[in-house]
Amino acid sequence: MADERTRYFRRLSRLRRSARRWSVLAGGLGGAAAVLTPYAGLGLPDAAWAAGAGSAVALAAWRWIDLRALAARPAPPPLDPAEAAARSRARLVAAVERLPVGPGVLAEVRRVRSRVALRGTSAAEPWARLDRAALTLAGMAPRLTGLAEPAVVEAATADRSLRDLANRVASVERALRLAPADARPPLAEAHQALTAQLDSGVAAYERLVVAAAGYVAEDARPDAEHPAAAQLTEATDLLHGVAAALAELRAVNTPLRAP
Repeated sequence: MADERTRYFRRLSRLRRSARRWSVLAGGLGGAAAVLTPYAGLGLPDAAWAAGAGSAVALAAWRWIDLRALAARPAPPPLDPAEAAARSRARLVAAVERLPVGPGVLAEVRRVRSRVALRGTSAAEPWARLDRAALTLAGMAPRLTGLAEPAVVEAATADRSLRDLANRVASVERALRLAPADARPPLAEAHQALTAQLDSGVAAYERLVVAAAGYVAEDARPDAEHPAAAQLTEATDLLHGVAAALAELRAVNTPLRAP
């Protein structure tokens, strides 16, 4: 969506083109009416020319009045470059989200951008592990139903919390690099504690994903043969039987040759 300043100049341009167009049309119709109107008086066709010329003159005058009124108003101030860039990004994101694969593409872009932002910090490796575990859990989520549904909700909450913790670890680490020597010990201690929390949290998340995989495996494993395999075995036996019957029928219908 265009900003106020852009809309102002677009409207100004439209009014200017419209005023010029109606002025040209009024001049043409007025000249034609002056040439074609007989000196003896106005006939019905001549009245139509004169009426058209008068209407065009009136519309042209109104357009010029609107144009002057709009031009007399001060133009809205230009947008701040940061705000303009933010609006452009919002429009682009909205356009991509309307595509069938848009949400997935945007999620992947955000995931890659977050990973790149943590590159070079101690939070990068736990973040990558968390990413792999989260993608694995997302693939199993449609099968985690019933008693497993609360675990999926807890995993989503833990995922957001761990990612926020990873960003804090990276921020403290960057600040530690810039801190003077006398301020580094408390920052280093805080960084070490946050890193330990992040590692333990990611490890717990990975254990949850392993448990979810075990649930999916046990839920999908039947006591006997899989129904699909049983149906395929029955169809195979049926085809073998039909083939054998056709072979026997062909042998019976084949006439014996004389010696």
